[in-house]
Amino acid sequence: MKSLLWLVLALAALVNVASSFAFTGAEQIVISSVTGLTAIGTATGLYLTRDRRAA
Repeated sequence: MKSLLWLVLALAALVNVASSFAFTGAEQIVISSVTGLTAIGTATGLYLTRDRRAA
């Protein structure tokens, strides 16, 4: 599960960067918003599935 989340996070970041070169205007805004929300969601999922260690 974690490896899939890392893969989705990396792909979302890559597509987000590439969209700034490939698209303009409304297309870029939509793609950037979707990939940004995907990155936030997967980062949250990774945070919630982390190993918790006692201090």
